Amino acid sequence: MEAKNQYGVQVSKAQGVVKGLVGAIGNTPLIRLNKLSEQTGCEILGKAEFMNPGGSVKDRAALYVVQDAEEKGLLAPGGTVVEGTAGNTGIGLAHSQGKIDLLRLLGAEVYPVPAVAFDNPENYNHQAKRHADGLENAVWTNQFDNIANRRAHVETTGPEIWAQTGGKVDAFTCSTGTGGTLAGTTAYLKAASNGKVKSFLADPPGSVLHSYIESGGQLKERSGSSITEGIGQGRVTDNLRPDIESLDGSLNISDEKSIEMVYRCLDEEGLYLGASSCLNVVAAKEVAEKLGKGHTVVTILADGAYRYADRLFSKKWLEEKKLLGAIPKHLEKYIVLP
Repeated sequence: MEAKNQYGVQVSKAQGVVKGLVGAIGNTPLIRLNKLSEQTGCEILGKAEFMNPGGSVKDRAALYVVQDAEEKGLLAPGGTVVEGTAGNTGIGLAHSQGKIDLLRLLGAEVYPVPAVAFDNPENYNHQAKRHADGLENAVWTNQFDNIANRRAHVETTGPEIWAQTGGKVDAFTCSTGTGGTLAGTTAYLKAASNGKVKSFLADPPGSVLHSYIESGGQLKERSGSSITEGIGQGRVTDNLRPDIESLDGSLNISDEKSIEMVYRCLDEEGLYLGASSCLNVVAAKEVAEKLGKGHTVVTILADGAYRYADRLFSKKWLEEKKLLGAIPKHLEKYIVLP
């Protein structure tokens, strides 16, 4: 515990000066979600991954997959990194249209491709691999199946949560895109607690993983979609595979619940969060209710709402997605865009 300064403010000096942008990745705070904690009688804590320099949890994976490629001699100085991404990993690696503009601003070359299933040769992952294969001194970092992604969370996210809670954590929950965050954090927390920490998948509409877990391993064909970006999956990735059997359950979170929580977090907690973050918050609330009072539940606040504001707070967009009715009347004041 750090002493208070002359103004009566407690300031931590633990991290000190970091070496460049890379040094600022990780060591994000855990934020107590006060209203939800009071309502559930549990401690609901959100890992503030939106405070990473690239604005999302994906900075951790981006750092590890690049370092892994360098250590294996796959990427030399001046080389090219190629990735298939819905946005945040691409932003993390280079340091919607808004995401594309940001990637280009950061110096990335962006090649928009159609959204097709993984088994289609034109899927963005396969196109990314072919593109990298056609370049000299280039590496396809393969975020979905490159286990350096999972290792980032075994070595950083999990230990940080354990240390920040003093080992007093009962459950962890988050959604998956690549599976790295859920798998790596789960692996560490279960090992550190001798299996006592429970871990739950939070899954959006259109993803098959909730049904896969609840059915005991039956993989159904993917159908439907969600407003959340970069999460949900049609297969079990190599990052998720080692730990999926150790999960204690799964929660299917509707878009209606996620969008309501976007507005609730803004109003009740002062947190400006994206829909995937708020899906995680809904899951944490439901896990807390499932476990009962007196437990500590941790989730991931994956990114902020900055990249999605033109949709999440637009009346027209909410109407198009048939989500306007999900916003409580007293929170409609935050619908500030036409």
